[in-house]
Amino acid sequence: MKRIVLIIAMLMFVAAGADAQGFLKKIGKAVKDKTQDKTEETVDKAVDKVFDGIGGLLGGKKNKDKDSDDEDNDDVDAPSAGKAKPGTWTCPNPECGHTGNTGKFCDDCGTKRPDNAPLSADAQKSDFVPGEIAIFEDRLAGEQVGEFPSKWDLVRGYAEVGRIGGETAIAMSKDDSWISPLMKDGSRNYLGDVFTIEYDMLFDDTEKNGAPSIELDIMHESQSRDNELFTITYWLGGDIHTFNCDYCLSSEPSYNHTEGKSSSEAGTFNDGRWHHYALSFNKRAIKFYVDGRRVINVPNAKPGAGWVTLFAQGGSKDVYVKNFRIGKGAVELYDRNATDKSEVEKAIAENGKFVTNNILFVSGKADLKPESMEEIKKVADYMKKNPSARFEVQGHCDNQGSDKVNDPLSQQRAEAVVKALEGMGVDGFNLRAVGKGSHEPVADNSTEAGRAKNRRVEFIKK
Repeated sequence: MKRIVLIIAMLMFVAAGADAQGFLKKIGKAVKDKTQDKTEETVDKAVDKVFDGIGGLLGGKKNKDKDSDDEDNDDVDAPSAGKAKPGTWTCPNPECGHTGNTGKFCDDCGTKRPDNAPLSADAQKSDFVPGEIAIFEDRLAGEQVGEFPSKWDLVRGYAEVGRIGGETAIAMSKDDSWISPLMKDGSRNYLGDVFTIEYDMLFDDTEKNGAPSIELDIMHESQSRDNELFTITYWLGGDIHTFNCDYCLSSEPSYNHTEGKSSSEAGTFNDGRWHHYALSFNKRAIKFYVDGRRVINVPNAKPGAGWVTLFAQGGSKDVYVKNFRIGKGAVELYDRNATDKSEVEKAIAENGKFVTNNILFVSGKADLKPESMEEIKKVADYMKKNPSARFEVQGHCDNQGSDKVNDPLSQQRAEAVVKALEGMGVDGFNLRAVGKGSHEPVADNSTEAGRAKNRRVEFIKK
């Protein structure tokens, strides 16, 4: 106890000149409480920690030695105690608190960056944007441990619902596991040309005695089980983990091209923690992210994505996966020059609408002529690239005929265009058909040239 009194006296001396009376009173109370249920040695350790804290407040330094014999060293060395660099953020997870994060997910535990946290200069490698409309999503709610996951199909091998660290997840067998989302209609052609895929994955190889080869396979729309369009392959062995994009380039027919970067820049992923993986595909661009950091960027990939599979093989332990989601939409394409923009994109950017006279109908009917489909596809491509965009599809007629005929006919033609867009994979929720008849001419109806301009379809962005 004499040592305790001496330490308190030292604290009072160090705090001299500062208004620390209330603070020291709290320390005295804490010391008194400690003496009631701990040995003198335990009290000494607790007070020493308080002393270290006061030293830090008054200009001293904390002990940063991770090899310290102090039993509670984790508390002293908590990353949140350090000062974060400008542009970085601190993990809000109370069990983590890691500082110095630069991406959208914590480098240590994978927690998502708070909305108000700043992005660093490295943010250009953290540009992932989830597809807004979910094609497939599995949070494993209500699943029974030991059973095959109900929202998935087995391509080969073995998988089951498991538990790890209190979390329900899909346990993919270390021996051989190849699974794919089970769509309600049985389709294997659901990805389209603009989509994102996200999932969380855990693998523990802290002993470094064997890591699996893991693949996210994008299969060709031909629906064959053996026809991979391109594959993200990652090997989690050792300290340096590599990520490759195989078979991906449109200019590489031999299917043996690889593209990727060492993951050593982005962190360690075989540490028994959950990490977030994400793929963005937009017509020609493949981007792959780990914990929010982009590790693969392929600018011109092969088209024709149909369905997706997850594959794991080898290693010493099972791989665990949860929160798997496929969404419509993706990261915007990088516009290298103005010619990359489509006719629809330019019109929307300049006028907020796309107007065309190239959608043609059988005279007096709402039946689309075959040559109209190319024009409609331009709009479909734009909408699939921008899945949150909404359009009012307006049908317009010339003044030949009465309003009693033209008004319903223009409505039916607008509805025919909406139906055609839905047939091309556009979400009908984002479309509204409106018939305008001949009430809003843009040219003189007294000439054939003027009437041809008035017979049009307008896509007004809402």
